[in-house]
Amino acid sequence: MREYALTFIIAVAVTHLLTPFVRRAAIAFGATPPVRDRDVHTEPIPRLGGVAMYGGFAAALLISAQLPHLQEVFLGPTWRGLLMAGGVITVVGIVDDRWGMDPISKLAGQIAAAGILVWQGVQLLWLPLPNTTLILGQELGTVLSVLLIVVTINAVNFADGLDGLAAGIVAISAFAFFAYYYVVAVDKGFDRQSYPAMIAIILAGVCVGFLLHNFNPARVFMGDTGSMLIGLLLASITITVTGQFDANASREFNAGGLVVFLPIMLPLLVLALPLADLVLAVVRRTLAGKSPFAPDKKHLHHRLLELGHSHARAVLLMYLWAAIIAFASVSLSVFNAPYMVLAVTTLVAICAVGLITLPRLRRRRTRARAAEAGVTDDHTSSVNPG
Repeated sequence: MREYALTFIIAVAVTHLLTPFVRRAAIAFGATPPVRDRDVHTEPIPRLGGVAMYGGFAAALLISAQLPHLQEVFLGPTWRGLLMAGGVITVVGIVDDRWGMDPISKLAGQIAAAGILVWQGVQLLWLPLPNTTLILGQELGTVLSVLLIVVTINAVNFADGLDGLAAGIVAISAFAFFAYYYVVAVDKGFDRQSYPAMIAIILAGVCVGFLLHNFNPARVFMGDTGSMLIGLLLASITITVTGQFDANASREFNAGGLVVFLPIMLPLLVLALPLADLVLAVVRRTLAGKSPFAPDKKHLHHRLLELGHSHARAVLLMYLWAAIIAFASVSLSVFNAPYMVLAVTTLVAICAVGLITLPRLRRRRTRARAAEAGVTDDHTSSVNPG
């Protein structure tokens, strides 16, 4: 655990220290686009924060390779593949943040980065299904792995709509993955020093280090450079955690094998709100006769702002929902107390719903008081006419 703590601190510190330099470089480089109609900020803010995030990730990864208890993690080629794939997706993001890229070109860059990861061993070997396990061949495993990586990259990219939103949600997901794997490793006797746990704690550190500059009011944005990078890292954890389990032993775990399903489910669960927002946006624009890629101001975070929440409070509410979903899923998979977990989760979720509706309730109370005051004034004027 000490090695993980040190790796986390390195990722936080390097990312945090690099970000101001990257911000100044982004301004000089011209990566400060004008404010668009759908943006919620009012002044141009530089992008390319993802370059600092890649620097923090690379530094933490290379330094952790020198730690005695983590050296075994670096025996295979996977970590090199992640460095190369991260470099490719960072370059694609820089081009997009500075000059813009059409969707097809950006998708090609994402597929190239995903292909590098798969080539270096980050590949789904099997999938858990109800009452059975699907063993994947080389071709099907490659296709599904690339698809999962690309979908995760774009889901995180889509979540990057408010200051600190994507970094915070991915940090929560990374912490949940780390807690999940570490608890299962202790319980089942797995090696606690492993690739997925190491990448999860590095990803959490990178997001926290950048979030110190990115939370509202943001001084710099991660841009597509950062959102695609952390999506790539999150997908790599998903795939490699799945590979830690024996496909034929999935029924040995508690909660009906949920512990084995969780690596595939967790990114989708944590990103459930952005993914639902994405689907609703496509349906909404298509029904309106517009392109699915046409921008608008009807996303979930826009609606939270319309309800009366401040920018920061809207982000914190989405953090809360991500945490509820992530840690409820982890708790259900590793603890034999499902009813207690569901009861606590339901209670917290009810409180979260109350927090979301609080501004509307306050407005109704204010209008009711104003109406009551108006009635009182009218009554007083009729009794005492002049």
